[in-house]
Amino acid sequence: MPNYLSSSEAAARLGVSRQTLYAYVSRGLLHAEAGDSHRESRYLADDVERLAAQRTRGRKPKEVAKATLSWGLPVLESAITLIEDGQMYYRGVNAVTLAESDSVEAVAAHLWQCEARTAFGGPALPWPDGLAGLLAQHRGQRAESSLLPLFTAASDDDATALWQGAAARQAQGCGDLVRMLAACLLQAPPDTSPIHEQCARAWGLDAAGADLVRMALVLSADHELNASSFTARCIASTGASLRAGIVGGLAALTGGRHGGTTARVEALWDERDRGGDAGATLRERLARGEDLPGFGHHLYPGGDPRAIAMLGRIPPQRAAWQSFIDQAFGLVGQRPSLDFALVAVRRHLGLPVGAAFGLFALGRSIGWLAHGLEQRGSQNVIRPRAAYTGVRPEKPA
Repeated sequence: MPNYLSSSEAAARLGVSRQTLYAYVSRGLLHAEAGDSHRESRYLADDVERLAAQRTRGRKPKEVAKATLSWGLPVLESAITLIEDGQMYYRGVNAVTLAESDSVEAVAAHLWQCEARTAFGGPALPWPDGLAGLLAQHRGQRAESSLLPLFTAASDDDATALWQGAAARQAQGCGDLVRMLAACLLQAPPDTSPIHEQCARAWGLDAAGADLVRMALVLSADHELNASSFTARCIASTGASLRAGIVGGLAALTGGRHGGTTARVEALWDERDRGGDAGATLRERLARGEDLPGFGHHLYPGGDPRAIAMLGRIPPQRAAWQSFIDQAFGLVGQRPSLDFALVAVRRHLGLPVGAAFGLFALGRSIGWLAHGLEQRGSQNVIRPRAAYTGVRPEKPA
């Protein structure tokens, strides 16, 4: 059985205050799990010892570099998203507060630091010539497989190329890219309507369903330096177009450890529905050495606020879903993440399978563009060094 420490014990072992301990958690240096009560967290003793050892080693360059790549030390500066004390803020404003009523377009403009009418006030671009065949080929396919090839073919680099110096032109180009991505997801011609209304029209949703989609898109818009956003920043740092950053971000998002987790949550949900006894199904998965995708997040030991907000909009008639969540928490002590909540939204609204990934990608494209725009303020190419561990070359005799 794993050995756990209380907050007081962990803080004492590290020689820090409890406030500093919580700061370690918010920075991803330490993972907290729910304790016996909602007011108390617990920490794996092995994780605390590992962090204590890192502190003892001091800030040796090699060790510091190694610690930056997996929920570790910050690697670059950004003014876009702050994750702190279990909450997320878009440029200083709580994202959940924005998601209560702000439009997708308004949040995009907030992140891009422009006027919404500048980014989204122009006419919609038409489908490019020759796209009909590709649309027919991907008709009915899940977003995980169709979105990347459709967007790559439907979009172009010019409007967000590095040489596009006017801020207004860049903002309009960003708005056009998000609209085009929405069109590719919905497989409908690009439209000037608010993006959540486009989704509602394509998926046959009422006003409440449209508003839930709006919330999901806003809460998916950014999440600091996740794998896809870091990919988009690396691409932007080379001088490539912001559109190229979306292509790279989409590719990274498909991975099963990132946005592809939504497909794994769908599979878990199907398995639970077939088995009848959700608790038994979850125990069997854990006994096989499998995880519970969609539960737990390193940066939110008390629960992902994005998931809490979305799940709070799902009517109480879904009582069996809450039982599912409670059983998972009882087994692993972890709350639902964004991935689980997006799948819950998809199932509640009866959206096509794959729409959870599609909502994630469409919302996150706003953040990819924000990171690309911010990265253009630096003249440096993002180019970390590798710590070579292979065979050493022979030295000359």
